Amino acid sequence: MNSDPDDYHTFSAAPPPPVTGIPAGINGVAIGYVVRGPQMSFQDQVREFSKGAAELSVQFAKGCKDIVFQTLGREDAFLARNFGRNSFAGKQFGRGCDRIGKRFKAFNDYLPEDKDPAHAWSVIGFVFVLAFAVLSVNTNYATTSAPAMKKVFIHPPSAERLLLPDARYMAYREQGVSVDRARFTMIAPHSFLSSRLTGIPGVKASLLEEFGVRLLTYDLPGFGESDPHPCRTLQSSASDMLFLANALGVKEKFWVVGYSSGSMHAWAALKYIPEKLAGAAMFAPMVNPYDALITKVERRLIWDKWSGRRKSMLFLARRFPRLLGYVYRRSFLSGRHDKLDVWLSLSLGNRDKALVTDPIYQEFWERDVEESIRQGNAKPFIEEAVLQVSNWGFSLADIKLEKKKQGGGILGWVKVLLNGNVDEYTGFLGPIHVWQGMDDKVVPPGMTDFVHRVLPGVAVHKLPYEGHFTYYYFCDECHRQIFTTLFGTPQGPLNNFTTTELLAADQTPLETGHVEEEGLEANQPSLLQEDTTNETENLDNPAY
Repeated sequence: MNSDPDDYHTFSAAPPPPVTGIPAGINGVAIGYVVRGPQMSFQDQVREFSKGAAELSVQFAKGCKDIVFQTLGREDAFLARNFGRNSFAGKQFGRGCDRIGKRFKAFNDYLPEDKDPAHAWSVIGFVFVLAFAVLSVNTNYATTSAPAMKKVFIHPPSAERLLLPDARYMAYREQGVSVDRARFTMIAPHSFLSSRLTGIPGVKASLLEEFGVRLLTYDLPGFGESDPHPCRTLQSSASDMLFLANALGVKEKFWVVGYSSGSMHAWAALKYIPEKLAGAAMFAPMVNPYDALITKVERRLIWDKWSGRRKSMLFLARRFPRLLGYVYRRSFLSGRHDKLDVWLSLSLGNRDKALVTDPIYQEFWERDVEESIRQGNAKPFIEEAVLQVSNWGFSLADIKLEKKKQGGGILGWVKVLLNGNVDEYTGFLGPIHVWQGMDDKVVPPGMTDFVHRVLPGVAVHKLPYEGHFTYYYFCDECHRQIFTTLFGTPQGPLNNFTTTELLAADQTPLETGHVEEEGLEANQPSLLQEDTTNETENLDNPAY
């Protein structure tokens, strides 16, 4: 046995004092000491256990990798033969991956330069799946804890419909005076998630009578009771509006009303059928947020007002519109009512929040939504969202009133000789009025500033403290101000009597026999004078 006292790792008969240990021996005879190290703490034990578990996980992963490689990597394997790269299914899957890769290729520029795109996209995909799973769990928890929402009720069909030239049916609604007594005619295409029932929400029949207004509304293709259009464009929308006016006997020029996203159909009418329009009334008009004419400053003023979810919805509508169907089926096509701002991912101001909680508004909103989603098809809503952010086929600058340049050369000189030196104009010649709430977070005031810059002839009415809904919905005094701005002093409806009515009026004195001349003169104005009697207006405004 080694008796060197400097050897710390062997047994010794007389261990050095610094080394502590437990005596060991046989049959009670001590033959040496067993050397022990410092005792491990609980944290050290946990750390060592974690390291061991990690090593086992790595070995397990390597084993799974070997199994997968043996199953898929070998050419004679069942999965490799039927689902491999050279199989039919594998080729189809490869083509699909190639198409998806081409779509995402433009986004590779935003990835870190020192990272492999395949690795980066795999991490992004994993995070997306994880976030979606967390959101699904939170949604299920909120659904179970929140009170039951009201179910959507689909009412029996009740609209009047007319047949279009392409064999589609269009549902429409008439309000106000009849066609033969109308002094002014207004046609109002509705906005997103709305229907013909909207029109001018809460407008009084007495106010329409006082100004002699005939208000026409209709369901866009696929909304309400109107048949869908196989290939919708804004030009086809203007054609539908023109056919509606002609079919319902509108012989004079009419006013077009555009509210929110429904304004793009009004812009289309100003572009494609300007000769039929007397003017346009726009309320918080929506334009294409991706319009090339929008400057960086205007774009920032517009986009900064929107929530992140609304920006995502616009991005999906522009890049991946098919995904909108899934979102819509989980919101307003789910069969249950919910709040407006939740469904449409809107940010509302204080006054708008107060209005949307009013029982009168809620009843109107629920009925309008039920009519809008009557057909239960997501395609019309996807088309409407895509139209909003895609190329309209024209620019707002095309509507601008400008003097037409005279052609040069001999032809221009001959034209001046024949027609005289008459100035010709391009664009829309009639008035365009825009009302914009300055607290509007749905259609930010920056959009109206953009419209005013491109169309300097537009009359802009800025409304301090007003939101997106408060001035247009259920405001009697606001509606009167609008009509006064557009039509001036109320003159009542036209008294255009039919031939039968005039003959009956002429024969009345003959049938009575003895009628005093004073009585005839007294009764005559009741048939010919304009009716300017106004019913008492209810000026209670739930928005205020």
